[in-house]
Amino acid sequence: MTERSAVAPSSTIPLELQARLRRVRLLCLDVDGVLTDGNLYWSDGGGWSQRFSVRDGFGIKLLQERAIEVAILSGGDLRAGRERAASLAIKHAYFGIGDKVARYRELTRDLEISPEETAYVGDELVDVPMIELVAFGATVPEAVDEVRRKARYVTHRPGGDGAVREVCDLIRAHSEWR
Repeated sequence: MTERSAVAPSSTIPLELQARLRRVRLLCLDVDGVLTDGNLYWSDGGGWSQRFSVRDGFGIKLLQERAIEVAILSGGDLRAGRERAASLAIKHAYFGIGDKVARYRELTRDLEISPEETAYVGDELVDVPMIELVAFGATVPEAVDEVRRKARYVTHRPGGDGAVREVCDLIRAHSEWR
C-alpha cells in the first residue's frame, strides 16, 4: 500500500506558496473554528465542550516529530482547548489572550524564529493581523469573507474536520526541515 497525501500535488500549489512553506519552523493555530468546528456544545452536567479532529491532532504530531514547533494562540479559554493542547504535548499554548501579535512576538523572540518562518491558521477578524504578519497565513472555508480575502491560503477541509491536517501536510510536503 502506498502512502497518499491529504493535499493536492505540489504542482497545484503556487510556487510562491511553496517557497513560503519551505522555511516554516513554527505553526501557530487559533482554536475556535480552526481546531474545532466553531460550535460550543452544552453538557447536561454543565459546562461547554468542543469537538476536535483526531486527524488534525495526528498532523500536529507529525510536525512535532520533525522538530517543527506548534503553538496555540487563542482568545478563548475553555477547558477542552487546554486539555486538547496538553494531550498533543503542545508546549506553547496560550489561552484568553487579547493581543495575539504581542504574544506571538514574545514567543518567536524566545524561539528565535521570524515571521518568515511561521505559518498561522485563523478564521476570525481578530486573526487578520497574524494572517498578514506571517509567511503563510491560512484560513478555513467557513471564515468570514474579510479573513478569506486576507489569507494566502484557504483550506479545502473545514475547521475542526481536517483543516489543520491539510496545513500540516502542506508544511511537511514543502518544508526544508523534512
